[in-house]
Amino acid sequence: MKTIEKYVFGSFLSSFALAFLVLTFVLTIGLMVQIVGFILSGLPMKLVGDFALVSFPETLQWTMPLALLVSSVLVFSRMSADSEIAAMRACGVNLISVMKWPLAFALACSLAGMYINNEIVPRGHELRRSLKAKVSVDTGLDVLEPGRVIDDFPKMKIYFGAKEGNWLYDLVVIDYSNPSVDRMITASKALVESRGRDISLDLYNMTVDPLDEDHPAMARANRFQYLVKDALKESSYRKKEKDLRFFELRNAIRFLEGKIVETRGDSKAKGVEKKLLKRDCCDLKVELSKRFVFAMASFCFVLVGIPLGIKAQRKESTIGMAIALGISLGYYLIVILMLSFHKTYQLHPEFLIWSAVLLCFALASRLIPKNL
Repeated sequence: MKTIEKYVFGSFLSSFALAFLVLTFVLTIGLMVQIVGFILSGLPMKLVGDFALVSFPETLQWTMPLALLVSSVLVFSRMSADSEIAAMRACGVNLISVMKWPLAFALACSLAGMYINNEIVPRGHELRRSLKAKVSVDTGLDVLEPGRVIDDFPKMKIYFGAKEGNWLYDLVVIDYSNPSVDRMITASKALVESRGRDISLDLYNMTVDPLDEDHPAMARANRFQYLVKDALKESSYRKKEKDLRFFELRNAIRFLEGKIVETRGDSKAKGVEKKLLKRDCCDLKVELSKRFVFAMASFCFVLVGIPLGIKAQRKESTIGMAIALGISLGYYLIVILMLSFHKTYQLHPEFLIWSAVLLCFALASRLIPKNL
């Protein structure tokens, strides 16, 4: 490595390290606040540690690409503003040789991101959801968040708007414990306790619809003690798409593709069954492509960020930050837009999602020759 290459790459690495630390801190503030809340509420430290261990690695799929983008734009825009790029050109230095080490480091980060997205992050999803399914209700409610439907318990679904300890507010429960009838229970507030494998709900201003299989009408009460039997009986967790690691996801795709081929030659197979198989297979392919596209963001951001930084010709860091923000927003907005087609398998969204990567390569192919 030549002296000038060491200088540029050293500046790039130091800027990357600083940006990575700052972004990691910013993106994990919410998680740290949540962990502190668990500790203050008396959650066992082992459970807190397990939750933190599986949650922190997920931030790497965002912090690494963004830190690389920020460092590439800021370092090369500063060098351009200080006329260092012009001096390199005057001395006959090929800027490709200066760019190759940051690009090589970005490629290594992309490879690391592929491993993180396909092995570590899915394992974190699985562990966190399994954790919610296996813990008792007293401990589990500390892990569960308000404002969303919680289906981690096999015999019931829960929604609550706010929580203070074991007090839940604006509670809605769908009870599946009775095989003869499903009940919807609402209450302005409820005290939740566990009794072995059962869940006890001390409900205030409650309604239950229906009361039971013999009384199909809605019932109301100012206060009512409701027991959901065997709500925690099953502790097993059925893996979802995000929980499947690379080889598991690939095997699932191959299995569904085989089933689709079988239905083509089966005249008895229903059209609905074929559509469901294709849709499920498409969902798995989209999930796999999404992981690689997010990992490729590291390389794409540096590939586009370096020539844009050189072209900026401004010394102010705010211009560089604005460029970095625009690139990252554009990249992820394209990915999100293509992900919205995941239910329309006829459009092959597993290929459309790669359009963000292709656009970055196309943009770099125009910018880099102009800045050599």
